Amino acid sequence: MVCLDELSTQVIGEVRLPLPARPGQVARYDCEYVRNGTANLFMAFEPLGGWREVQVTERRQRGDWARFVQALVDGRYKDADRIVLVMDQLNIHSLASLYEAFPPQEARRIADRLEVHHTPKHGSWLNMAEIELSVFRRDLPERISDRASLERHAVAWQRRRNATTTRADWRFTTADARIKLRKLYPSV
Repeated sequence: MVCLDELSTQVIGEVRLPLPARPGQVARYDCEYVRNGTANLFMAFEPLGGWREVQVTERRQRGDWARFVQALVDGRYKDADRIVLVMDQLNIHSLASLYEAFPPQEARRIADRLEVHHTPKHGSWLNMAEIELSVFRRDLPERISDRASLERHAVAWQRRRNATTTRADWRFTTADARIKLRKLYPSV
């Protein structure tokens, strides 16, 4: 089982060099910044294995998603018969994206290896890749000035997290859901 999600982030540079911390004084940053565009982060997280992969792309489009999924199918999971993908219902998260990005035979080859499960609308919190993206975002410096720095940070973070094989300890049961989310469940 692999959870998949993405995150858009701004690439922001400094207008003035920050003043470093000194004894009794914290580092100082100017509130002005230069916006150097945006970047997208794709996250694949294997919650039971404690493995994740982050890929920085320029955009979040169907072709980008399709290439990310292809890399998973042909990389880490090349020997798997079936890959269960858990994703939210974003428009790019469909097998149609594979057919837009690749010739029909290649798209079919990839699609045949996937079993796609979409989280319910307003239930993307069930996707544990979203939780990993939150952990990643908290570890990001406040400002990253260019995409190359963001990629280096993502690779270093991924190595650290994978080295510890941090897994998801999901404790929310169906019984808990029926109590906490009773407005979403029909009365029987």
